[in-house]
Amino acid sequence: MTGVHAADLGYILWLFAVSLGASALGGMLGMASGIFIVPILTMFGHLDIHVAIGASIVSVIACSCGGAAPFLRARLTNIRLAVVLETATTLGALSGVLLSGLIPVPVLFFIFAVVLLLSAQQMLARRADPIASLAAHAPHASSWGASLRLDSSYPDRALGRDVDYRVQRVPLGLALMVGAGLISALLGIGSGVLKIPAMDTALRLPIKVSSATSNFMIGVTATASAGAYFLRGEIVAAIAGPVALGSVVGAVLGARVLTRVSGDKLRVLFVVVLTVLAVQMLLEAFGVHLGGAAA
Repeated sequence: MTGVHAADLGYILWLFAVSLGASALGGMLGMASGIFIVPILTMFGHLDIHVAIGASIVSVIACSCGGAAPFLRARLTNIRLAVVLETATTLGALSGVLLSGLIPVPVLFFIFAVVLLLSAQQMLARRADPIASLAAHAPHASSWGASLRLDSSYPDRALGRDVDYRVQRVPLGLALMVGAGLISALLGIGSGVLKIPAMDTALRLPIKVSSATSNFMIGVTATASAGAYFLRGEIVAAIAGPVALGSVVGAVLGARVLTRVSGDKLRVLFVVVLTVLAVQMLLEAFGVHLGGAAA
């Protein structure tokens, strides 16, 4: 079936369009596009779940690379913070691999859905906080943020000036990143969906900085997994090729939208996505399967 699909120009164009749309949304939100791509490829593309996950991992790497340059030029990505947080996420992912199989999957889906709903509620609660006052309400001296030199600024087009921000509650943020990596490894999903709320609510980062920094991080995480999928033969070039190409184009489009859209609109869109994913996880927890897990 894979060979027939690969020879079908219409199917290739469909793969390109799906990956473009998913990566544009994922790149704009700082999430791994696999959380959208894998269910679509398995339900509508009739692909084996492992092949779909292999293609989604390639798409995540392409999405991260495609969106990295615009985000860096726009000074939205906090690279120093990304490196610090990625160490915690990796630790959580390794722990998740060791714990896999010990916790019933339906329980994990239910816990994940609850976490997503709580994250959505927390992000909605922060809508009233004006962007301009983020730095003003931050502590004058965050020992971790100051000592690691994590505080920075980003240009806000709506305000027409640079906005300074302080990275707060770093230990809490690191703990949440360990949890994000743990859950992502146990469920086989991208941890970006949990990284954004963690950076937004715990570290008190502007939503655009959270999205851009998460986009930078997910590429590092996916690259570590790509080798294993390649060696197992689960990255099929005929499938991953158009998916990767569409992901690059979609990531660039998503990055451009992110630099132009207001923080409030981006926050509302992310809350909607969190709620939809939470409903999907609840259905999975009760045995209603809508598609495979995303990478």
